[in-house]
Order: sequence, then C-alpha cells, then structure tokens
Amino acid sequence: MSEISRISDQLRRAINGEAWHGPAVMEALKDVTAEQAHKKPIESAHSIWEIVLHITAWHQAVTQRLEGYVVELSSEEDWPPVRSDSKDAWNSVLKLLNESGENLLKKVSSLSDSDLDKTVAGRNHTIYFQLHGLIQHDLYHAGQIAILKKG
Repeated sequence: MSEISRISDQLRRAINGEAWHGPAVMEALKDVTAEQAHKKPIESAHSIWEIVLHITAWHQAVTQRLEGYVVELSSEEDWPPVRSDSKDAWNSVLKLLNESGENLLKKVSSLSDSDLDKTVAGRNHTIYFQLHGLIQHDLYHAGQIAILKKG
C-alpha cells in the first residue's frame, strides 16, 4: 500500500468513520439537531454549528492548497458566523461539510507519494505535514462535538 493510500484511509476514517479511537466527525454529528448544533452548553466555547463551519472551511482551504493556491483564512473565514439557526440551514451546513470532505478525499487520492514531500503553496511545510495536521484537526473537533452533544 502506498503512503498516500494510507493517508487517504486515515483521512476518510477521521471524516466518515471506522476510526479506532471513537466517533469521527460525521459519526459524532449523527442525529444532531439544528437546536443542539446551535446551543452553547459552554458559554465561552464554540457551538457544534460553529465547529462544523470551521471544519468545512479547513477542508476547502486544504483542498485549494493541494491544487496549488495560496490560501490564508481570515478570522471570519476560519470561524464563519452562523447566519441562521433553522433546520434547513443546518441541513445545508451538513451537506456542505459532506461535500467538502468528499472533494478533499478525491483530491488527496489523486496525489502520489512523491507529492507528499512538496511544499504547500505559500507555506513552509510539506503536503505530508498538512494532511496529517488536517486529520488531527478533524479528530480534535470530533471530540469537541462529542462532548458538546452531552451538554
């Protein structure tokens, strides 16, 4: 198995499931309602909704970086505001998260092992480092979602 295949597998597990540690992002979001997603059980923490928008932003940013674009997220792009707390808006946010994950996985799967040592456009780190960082990022936030669901 190639290294890019291993990384793709780990990324898929972090996003969609079958990770050994516990729930992945999409598993943690299963059955979360718009009301739950918007709720802030810890006042100073982000809501599930905000975390989902943040994860989506980073899936999109890393996909663009892998396509050779220099991407720097502003504060609002990094943590986009929740513009509506309706059920339809929540379903749209979940759909966008799913699409961003699929697009990212498709892009990563198109890479070769030799691409992993290339420097990310506009950054001082490699694609290998970027992808492992994104996997860690997704799992960190999946844990936050799991805790917030209990609140």
